[in-house]
Amino acid sequence: MSFFFFIICFLASIVGAICGIGGGVIIKPVLDATGVLDVSTVSFLSGCTVLSMTAYSVARSKLGGESRLDLHISFPLAVGAAAGGVLGKWLFQMVKNMSADPDCVGAVQAGCLLAVTVGTLVYTLLKHKIKTHRVRNRLVCLVIGLALGVMSSFLGIGGGPVNLVLLFYFFSMGTKTAAENSLYIILFSQITGLLQSIVTQTVPSFAVGTLVVMVVGGIAGGIAGRAVTKRLSDQTVDHLFIGLMVLMIGINAYNIVKFL
Repeated sequence: MSFFFFIICFLASIVGAICGIGGGVIIKPVLDATGVLDVSTVSFLSGCTVLSMTAYSVARSKLGGESRLDLHISFPLAVGAAAGGVLGKWLFQMVKNMSADPDCVGAVQAGCLLAVTVGTLVYTLLKHKIKTHRVRNRLVCLVIGLALGVMSSFLGIGGGPVNLVLLFYFFSMGTKTAAENSLYIILFSQITGLLQSIVTQTVPSFAVGTLVVMVVGGIAGGIAGRAVTKRLSDQTVDHLFIGLMVLMIGINAYNIVKFL
C-alpha cells in the first residue's frame, strides 16, 4: 500500500508541478475513489503532500534565479489565499459537522470539484476567444486570492485548475508564468490550512508512515516536474492540462455516484 501512495503522489506532483495545479486535484479524487482512507484523512494528507511539493518548487525557483513572480501581484494574491485557507478549513469542518455521514462530505467535495473542473475545461478550450485583463490593484488581487484559498482548502486539492483560469483571465499570464504563480498561491493557502488544523486540533488520525511516503512522493514529483517543464512548450503544457481535466471529470463523476 505504501508503494501505491508513493506512486499516486509522485505522478500527481509531476503533473501538478508542470501545470501549476499542485497535484491535489489528482491525489484527492483518486484516493477518494479507492476508498482506502476516509474523506477527512484524504483531505489532510493531500494538503500536506501539496504543501511539500509547492514549498520545494517555489524555493527552488527563487534560489535558482528562475522565478517569474511579479510580487506586486503575487504577494497580495498569496496573502488573500492564506486567509482563504483558514476560511476554507472552517467551511469544511462546518459541512462535516452538519452531517453524520462522511460520504455526504465526500459527495459535496466531489460535486464542487466536478463543477470547477468542467468550467476550467470549457474556459481552456475557448480561452483564445476570451478577452483577458491586466489587474494591478492590490485589493482586487487580495479578494481573488481569498477566493482561491477558500476553494483550495475546502476541496483539499491544494489549488487546482481554477487557479490557472483566474490567473489567465484577470492577469493575462502565459501558461508557465501562471503555473508558477499558482504554486506560490497554493503554498500560502496550505500553510495556513495546516496550522489551523493543528491549532484547532482537527487533525485526523493516520499512520505517520503514510504521510512520510506521500510527502516524499510529492517532493520527488516536484523535482521531476521541474526538470520536465524546462523541455515543454506552453502549447504542450496546455494539451497536458486539457487531458488531465477530462480524466478528472470522469473520476469526480464516479466519486459522486460512489458517495451517494
